Amino acid sequence: MQLIVGNKNYSSWSMRPWVLMKALGIPFQEHVVRFDFTPDSAFYREVGAVTPTGKVPVLVDEGFAVWDSLAIVEYLAERFPDAGVWPRDARQRARARSLCAEMHSGFSQMRGLCVMNIDADLRTVGPRLLAREAGLRKDLDRVVELWTEALAHSGGPFLFGAFGAADAFFAPVVMRVTRYGLPLPEALQGYAGRIQAAPGVREWIADAIAEKDFLDFEEPYRDVSGPEPVLTFTG
Repeated sequence: MQLIVGNKNYSSWSMRPWVLMKALGIPFQEHVVRFDFTPDSAFYREVGAVTPTGKVPVLVDEGFAVWDSLAIVEYLAERFPDAGVWPRDARQRARARSLCAEMHSGFSQMRGLCVMNIDADLRTVGPRLLAREAGLRKDLDRVVELWTEALAHSGGPFLFGAFGAADAFFAPVVMRVTRYGLPLPEALQGYAGRIQAAPGVREWIADAIAEKDFLDFEEPYRDVSGPEPVLTFTG
């Protein structure tokens, strides 16, 4: 199988199936396509050749393409039923799917204001955004609620015991929370640390930091024109 992803520093959607497959030992070849959203770019040509959406991630299995991170995860669960994509218990499986679906379709303020940027230290930016943006505070409160409830029920160390789809879906949120300095209760700080140390996530982070491919349209808070990016706050 081949998984087509975008820049690892920025592509939160790509991160989800990649870290899940790595953590669960599902073999695949990666193909990174550099973000470029100008008309007729190499990005659109390459990705458009396998999916009509022109978006990443895309999983290609013997010529069959599955796009959208949630659809990819469900395909993996069927293709590798014993890998542990979802919890074995039916109700916990339904709850894990609920968390992934909520993450997939919600949290628009956190996504828009705290764009994923693994390489950057934006801890001076996050508190200012949080102070002025009620929508961001609401999204963060909901994350805290979801993680606290799931960990209390499962006993950890991950949301439903072992690392699975729900943890993979919230891994980009961990990137946002830690890079933007958004506050978490102490118990959830531990969970965020475990996510960053998990196989797959740790490797993705290392690859993202090694990229050094800074794109202006993905960098609303720092100047990327010089050799050493400098944090700036806009707004």
